Amino acid sequence: MNPSVKRYHHGMAMLGHTVEPREGGAETHRTRLAIALGITAVICVAEIIGSVLTDSLALLVDAGHMLTDAGGLAMALAAASLSMRPPTSRRTWGFVRTEVLAATVQAAVLLAVGVYAVVEGVQRLFSPPDVSSTGLLAFGILGLLGNIAAIAVLHSRRSANLNLRAAFLEVVSDALGSVAVIAGAIVIATTGWMQADAIAGMLIGAFIIPRAIILLRETSNVLLESTPRGLDLDAVRAHILELPHVQSVHDLHASQVATGLPILSAHVVVDESCFYDGHAPRMLDELQACVARHFDISVEHSTFQIEPAAHPAHEHSSHS
Repeated sequence: MNPSVKRYHHGMAMLGHTVEPREGGAETHRTRLAIALGITAVICVAEIIGSVLTDSLALLVDAGHMLTDAGGLAMALAAASLSMRPPTSRRTWGFVRTEVLAATVQAAVLLAVGVYAVVEGVQRLFSPPDVSSTGLLAFGILGLLGNIAAIAVLHSRRSANLNLRAAFLEVVSDALGSVAVIAGAIVIATTGWMQADAIAGMLIGAFIIPRAIILLRETSNVLLESTPRGLDLDAVRAHILELPHVQSVHDLHASQVATGLPILSAHVVVDESCFYDGHAPRMLDELQACVARHFDISVEHSTFQIEPAAHPAHEHSSHS
């Protein structure tokens, strides 16, 4: 077992929990992110120099995009490192949610870069500067080659968690930005139409914005503890109510701590007889087995409070 997974399991064991291994190795994620960060940082420096030499908006936006991506990858790397720390009595989930925080910041920065690219591009359409097509083409090709290398490093693990997904999205956006830079350089070289550079910059922004919004929405849902995507709480309630001796369900909640870590809790009212004939403990097993079987929520991450029919009246409030 991966050392980080061992530490995580040891920490949960100390807190009285058992946890199934999460998919993918954190150490592998860190290595891939570190390689992608190194490649991105080198390209970023090259494109900043190139944007100064060529006065190109497309290259400047792409360089800014690369700079934010380098920062995003650094955050992703830090998050991957923090997520390896085991849980403690103060942080019972450890730092697994740092992946979501890092992805949220990356998405917000990407959105800002995309908006800047569109606004600056519109302004340059009316007042385009002279752009060196030769330098623009050279730096565009250099950026594309580096982006392809980073994509190859992250591709196989891009769906492992939100953190890696955000990092992969940033690198793919960089690659398409480099393609736009190259296309703009070719148009300027062949036609002399300087507005092509502004168009290329705006296209980069147009690609970034919707994807950043989608990712930001997904990470915000996790932070707001919304019901995990694909989990129908009405269906969960229906399955629970089908179990023998169950009278009603209230205070049913579901959220997601991090990628692949959904949790569910509920108060379940059962027949009074369950508390006298010794059936209550079996009810707990049946409830946890039900949600694990039908909704892929592990036994360790489902919590049920079994109540007699009179108990809900003593609670201050209950939620449907």
